[in-house]
Amino acid sequence: MLGLLRSQLLFALPKTIIFLDLSIHRAYPLVSRSRSSSSKASMAADACTFGPYKIDKSEVFHSTSLSYAMVNLRPLLPGHVLVCPKREVKRFVDLTADETSDLWLTAKEVGGKLERYHEASSLTFAIQDGPQAGQTVPHVHIHIIPRKKGDFEKNDEIYDAIDAKERELKEKLDLDIERKDRSGEEMACEADGYRALFS
Repeated sequence: MLGLLRSQLLFALPKTIIFLDLSIHRAYPLVSRSRSSSSKASMAADACTFGPYKIDKSEVFHSTSLSYAMVNLRPLLPGHVLVCPKREVKRFVDLTADETSDLWLTAKEVGGKLERYHEASSLTFAIQDGPQAGQTVPHVHIHIIPRKKGDFEKNDEIYDAIDAKERELKEKLDLDIERKDRSGEEMACEADGYRALFS
């Protein structure tokens, strides 16, 4: 097809193509992932930011040495969460090899647990890498969305919905208008439920 080697992998998402050369990971030692406790106490030590925004520790439900997972301010479906690198990095290509590995390993772990938790049958993993791809917060993040049959009439509508939610969020943040977001209490309650999956 594209003459890909067995050690290469191609992900194609609308407006985004991610090409990972898996052979480069052989040159690096296996990422040491500290399985930090997901308790509220350990989250307090890990102050997280999302681009220019400080994330309340109650919204973070899992963390490693390089990545964290948080609940979404405006989820498209139940279980729609974000996984981000701890270091503020605007573009996927600017992540280090260790950050890239940790981000995807964390996304895999979070996705698997949330798929079971929400009794879903599939997962959507999506990255909007740069403004023209729909990214509104300048910080790499993976959307993880547990999916069930019939949750969208046409399966690929999920990508349009992600774009629309990102635009809506940017407009609300840029205009500093009172937002119709989920409450902090609602988000903290959801994060508490997910945090229990990692203890």
